[in-house]
Amino acid sequence: MTEPTPRRSWLLRLLFAASAAVVSACKFAPDAAPVAEPAKPLEPDATGVTGPVPGSQGSARASSAASARAYRQDGATHLYGLNAERIYMGKLPPLLYAIGVLNLEIDRSGRLTRLDWVRAPRHAPEVMAEIERTVRQAAPFPAPARLGKVVYTDTWLWHKSGRFQLDTLTEGQD
Repeated sequence: MTEPTPRRSWLLRLLFAASAAVVSACKFAPDAAPVAEPAKPLEPDATGVTGPVPGSQGSARASSAASARAYRQDGATHLYGLNAERIYMGKLPPLLYAIGVLNLEIDRSGRLTRLDWVRAPRHAPEVMAEIERTVRQAAPFPAPARLGKVVYTDTWLWHKSGRFQLDTLTEGQD
């Protein structure tokens, strides 16, 4: 059997990663969180990226998650609640503008103490900046009452329209 070409190898890794993301998304149902009444739709700026939606800062609830994986649901639900107008509704198209993987460290009171890129979408620096701005404006997050502090990872699936889904709550891809 012949060795796969670098392009085919890259394609196989991408296909495997996408399959793993879909399988992991199917394991957990999203929390039913009340979504605030959406404000008027924002017009994208010249770069095609819409800034964070102003809203009530912080979370009025604490997380009872017993693991970082369980807390990930609470963090994603919190971000979705503050950015309801920016969530891509329905299944994402097969090709996305950017995909980024971000680690967040949340202290015992829900403050964001650190964020680190595991996989940064360097081809789209405007998306990187927007994701970081969105996460910082969403603080404080639900306080991880049982964990004390938590470091969790989520994958940002970014559409060219400036709307996104998080892998934790994704509706999948076509």
